[in-house]
Amino acid sequence: MTPSGADVNKFIEILACHFEANKATDIATQHYRIHIDRQLPFLIFYRKCDETSQATLDILSTFSSYILIPADDQYIAQNKKLINAIVELQKKYFEGSLLIEIWFKPLSHPLTKQGEPKPQKFSIKAFSQNLSHATLESLEAALQQIILRKRNAIVDVNYEDSIAPPGIKALFDNTQSEPKVSFLGIEIEEMYQSIESDQIFPFAIKKLKDGLNRAIKKAVYTFSHESTLFKPENYHVLGRRSLTKLVWQCDKALTDISESFDLLLHVTPVNTSQAWKEFKRSHYQKTPIFHYRPRTVDPSLLKRKLYNIPIEDIEDPALNSFFTSKRDELDEQIGLLHKRELSQFLFSSIQIFGVIDKGLLTTAKNILCQQSTVDQIYTSELLSADQFAAHAEQTMDYYRKIDPQFTATVTVRNDITGILVSHGNFLIGTDAQVSKSRLSATLSHEIGTHVLTYHNGIQQPFSQLYSGMAGYEELQEGLAVLGEYFSDGLTHDRLVILAARVIAVDSIIKGASFVETYNVLTDEYGIYPHSAFYTTMRVYRGGGYTKDMIYLRGLLHLLQLISKDIDFNLLFTGKISFEYLPLIEELYWREIIKPPVLLPQYLATESAQRKMSTIKKSPKLDTIMEGL
Repeated sequence: MTPSGADVNKFIEILACHFEANKATDIATQHYRIHIDRQLPFLIFYRKCDETSQATLDILSTFSSYILIPADDQYIAQNKKLINAIVELQKKYFEGSLLIEIWFKPLSHPLTKQGEPKPQKFSIKAFSQNLSHATLESLEAALQQIILRKRNAIVDVNYEDSIAPPGIKALFDNTQSEPKVSFLGIEIEEMYQSIESDQIFPFAIKKLKDGLNRAIKKAVYTFSHESTLFKPENYHVLGRRSLTKLVWQCDKALTDISESFDLLLHVTPVNTSQAWKEFKRSHYQKTPIFHYRPRTVDPSLLKRKLYNIPIEDIEDPALNSFFTSKRDELDEQIGLLHKRELSQFLFSSIQIFGVIDKGLLTTAKNILCQQSTVDQIYTSELLSADQFAAHAEQTMDYYRKIDPQFTATVTVRNDITGILVSHGNFLIGTDAQVSKSRLSATLSHEIGTHVLTYHNGIQQPFSQLYSGMAGYEELQEGLAVLGEYFSDGLTHDRLVILAARVIAVDSIIKGASFVETYNVLTDEYGIYPHSAFYTTMRVYRGGGYTKDMIYLRGLLHLLQLISKDIDFNLLFTGKISFEYLPLIEELYWREIIKPPVLLPQYLATESAQRKMSTIKKSPKLDTIMEGL
């Protein structure tokens, strides 16, 4: 049944009201699907029929301004009326509009004559005098960057008098072109679907969605600067801002699972002090026995909940990738919880944190070869757990004065070893001792990084920004160590500990026992016995927790990032990862996330700014070590 003119008139009325208020319009009926995120100078449209696959619709749903309209000729008048109304709104606010019709072409054969996989093919159709060459070139170049089956896409550009999918009447032709309105078509070969069946290739779909979305945003960015009043600072500005309920539901579900267990607490021994005494009594010859907290969750039930989260239904390609990575990481972390004290634990840990490359191992050995003969940590004045907690409370008070919503606490507990941050709170073991010379550095590391990024993450719309994005630990720990340096508290002995951790991880991966690794640290590198024991315990806990190599690796990675003039404040947005920094930047441009509420105290000092400038010029570890 054809929709009446009244239906389309109602759509137009809603669109006009929402467009004027710069609000999102989202309408779904039997024949039409309209999504226009806000005031934007472009519109993508697709003419759907009964045979249109869900995969095709999923590709189109990633855009911030699109409509799906019926393909039958009987709808032409209604379709033109709707599109013209949207164009008039865009011309009113931007003095320009870019219309893009997309259609799909069945693939005739997946292989070339040489038997190799065909590359993805796009055909751009344009009127000869209706669109700037710069916009066409931008679109062509961006489409060519799409890689499927290890081959860059092929793009051809054709100038035509009439643009429409094969067998369907054109809505617009060259004789009907209007001033300030540009029109083009994009024909996409269906490389994402089997020619023998209706089987869909999900990985190909994902790459196509990501690449097409990016390419069109870049083309619209160029068009906007060339032909409209709208001058976006970055092409990411053209992405979606309004997000579906499903996004928030998936985000909450992932965070609920993440917060249902604390992996670090579950793999940290509760008897470290006693184990050290027994190890010492055995003259460092008997592998210590570690005891752990009872596991409070059932890994199998957690995994079932995890894979019931419908992440695959999230339309936004960037967020779909973001959530999928977090689900994969949680799967591996839950696996660690299940495999604690089993031989498989080490291999699962390596899956999460990776292996040690030759460069990192060489750097660690170089640091250890330059170490001093005195272990400053154990010769300077030591603060007790309660004394250290009092200093930590003073630091917390500094941040509470800046932001009254800062509610992090400091607690001294007898069931943990050392110090750690859990769910944004600072926990100190009753037996913990902190060198007075390391006080500022330790507070900058734990509170100035781990506590602050948790707090800043809570202020963001995505709860994963406080619970932790996939792979966030490496950036977190690198940032925390750099904070020690910026607060004038990083010492050569501290770098020695970080290097020793790399050696210990390398040792366990190569099959060494606890005692053998301990002996390597003490005999080959001169590490103080208690420090060597503690370092070895951290790596062997749970069955082989290889996280400790990421402190030094994260620091080295971060130095390179600073040299590329990254916005350093961006790193305190929440618990973010190196891999997803581009996504964080994109979400800033899309105004979905906001700048961090709190920044570490040390960033306001001249010393930190001076050191930052030096690193930008020379992003090497030697630059840091020279000043220690």
